[in-house]
Amino acid sequence: MPLHKNVISSTSLAIGALSKKTKVNIETIRYYERIGMMPHPPRSRAGHRTYAQVHLKRLTFIKRCRELGFTLNEIRALLGLVDGNDYSCQEVRTLTLQHKAAIQTKIKDLQRLETTLTQISDKCTGGNIPECPIIDALYAE
Repeated sequence: MPLHKNVISSTSLAIGALSKKTKVNIETIRYYERIGMMPHPPRSRAGHRTYAQVHLKRLTFIKRCRELGFTLNEIRALLGLVDGNDYSCQEVRTLTLQHKAAIQTKIKDLQRLETTLTQISDKCTGGNIPECPIIDALYAE
């Protein structure tokens, strides 16, 4: 069976194949390499990056963290624990609970925004007059 042109071998992927497999943009993968979140992969004789299973696992981990709203710094902290192989479940839990608290704060802020927007939009009839209570509310101190 011929290899797909993006696949170097059964355990080695080109960046395009890694991107397809993880659904992470190629430029994002390169960015993660530049900022040190992804290890730089070895290169083929032709100079192309060749990614192994370890890269796939790490990129999947980073992507999942991003989906859960972790910041790059929070992911770095988690990876720092994992990379040192000297972490406890408690340390990971602490970082996760800190992230959860930040999310809860954002949710409360968004709920306040929603309430304010509902209040000011309820004052507007949407008519064709030049006076608008929404604009007046936005100008209010």
